[in-house]
Amino acid sequence: MYYIGKARSPYGPHKTQEVILEELKKRGFDVSFTKHHWAGDLPFGIVIVEGEKGHVAVRWSLGREFTFELEKTDKETFDEFIEDTVEYTNADSD
Repeated sequence: MYYIGKARSPYGPHKTQEVILEELKKRGFDVSFTKHHWAGDLPFGIVIVEGEKGHVAVRWSLGREFTFELEKTDKETFDEFIEDTVEYTNADSD
C-alpha cells in the first residue's frame, strides 16, 4: 500500500518528524525505516516512512498548529510526490 499526506507544523524539522511519526503510529502504522528531507532555508520538507502496513510520504510546511491529512494512492503517484518535493527543495537528508 502507498499513502501520501500533508501536514502543517509549528515546529522545526526534527520535532515535526517526531510528531508525524507519532501521528502515523496512532493510525496503526509501524515504522521500520524513515528518511527526512528538507532545505534549511525553506519552510517545508518531506518525511518518508516504510513499514509493514505500507509506504508513506508526508509533505510538511510551517503553520500555526499541527494538522495532518493522509490518503491512499498508487505507486506511480507516490513516487512522483516524493520526486517533485525533493527536486523542488534540492534537499539535504537527515
